[in-house]
Parts: sequence; structure tokens; C-alpha cells
Amino acid sequence: MESEAPAQRDWPPTEKNDAVSDAELLIRVGEHDRDAFVALYTRVYGRLHRFLAKLVRHDDQVEELVNDVMMTVWQKAPDFQGHSRVATWILGIAYKMALKRLRGNASRREDPWALPPDVADNAPPDKAVSDTELRIAVNRALAGLSVEHRAVVTLTFFHGYSYGEIATIVQCPPNTVKTRMFHAREQLRRLLPRAEHWDRLEG
Repeated sequence: MESEAPAQRDWPPTEKNDAVSDAELLIRVGEHDRDAFVALYTRVYGRLHRFLAKLVRHDDQVEELVNDVMMTVWQKAPDFQGHSRVATWILGIAYKMALKRLRGNASRREDPWALPPDVADNAPPDKAVSDTELRIAVNRALAGLSVEHRAVVTLTFFHGYSYGEIATIVQCPPNTVKTRMFHAREQLRRLLPRAEHWDRLEG
């Protein structure tokens, strides 16, 4: 099996490519189809980057982790059993690798003031300021959570996953996800500076 994943390049957004499912792309990746790998990489990159950015919170490590995760996808594609969505499977790989990275950097101080890279640059001025304030508040609050709690909050509010899907990603029973979410919500209510921040986060 080849161990070197192909470099990322632009994938033309044609109807034919958009019609190919993630599962079909992953099957082709398992057969060492480099074009399929590039298509899958491009398709999941944004979601994967946002997820890892919320967990690791250090820009210099996020891109490296994204590449490491996709290298693992390239190598392990034949092992995919189809018991979950492809994106869920990939985020599960990302979660395990992020945990390993964070444990290796346990002494490194978090930066709760940093903004995520997805702050809208084209929003109206009033809304941009308001959203920026909200994101700063949310980032500060998320930095106060454990990585396990931060993961369930991120997957729920920022990615829209169900508890069952989150359980697959973080590899624990759904009831454990519910418990983590309960404690995370209570902690966020204490950490977010104003009640309206929490209302907007939930909405």
C-alpha cells in the first residue's frame, strides 16, 4: 500500500463530481485513486478544519493535524465498514488525533482570546461587531471546558450532529455524550458573560 498521500489541488466543481457521494469517493480512495482523494479532501476540509480549530485552538497545529488526519484517511480507507457517514468517520479520526496532540502539549497554555478563522468578513458593520463579540465570548467559554466537553459542544452547536453521531465520533455511549453535554451547558452558562450570548448560541 502506498503511504504517501497526494498533495491537495483544486477540484473542479462540476455536476458530475458533486453527484458522487462521500462513500463512493472513499471506496475509490481505498483503491488509491488520487483524484478521489483530492475530491474528498476538498469536500471535508472546511468542516474538519473548524472542528480541529475549536479543539486544539492553536493555528500552527490545526493545519498540520488536518493533513495528518487526511493521511490516515488515505491509509485506512479500505477499513471503512460503512457503519456511519464518511464525515463522521473522519471526524472520529480527527478527535482521537487531537486528543493525542493535546495530551502531548499538556503544559502549553490555551489562548482563550483567539478568534476562530471563520469570522465573517462580509457581514454588515453592526452585525460584524456583534458577531465578533459573541465569538470572543464563546471562545473564552469554550477554552474553560475540558476537551471532551468542548468536543460535544462543538459537534452539537457548530456542526449539528446528533448525540448518536457524536457518540460514534468520540467513541463513548450516547448517555455519556448527554451527560457531558449537560455539564458543558451548565458550565457555559456560568462562563458566558451575558445571558443573551447563551440564547444566541442555542439558537
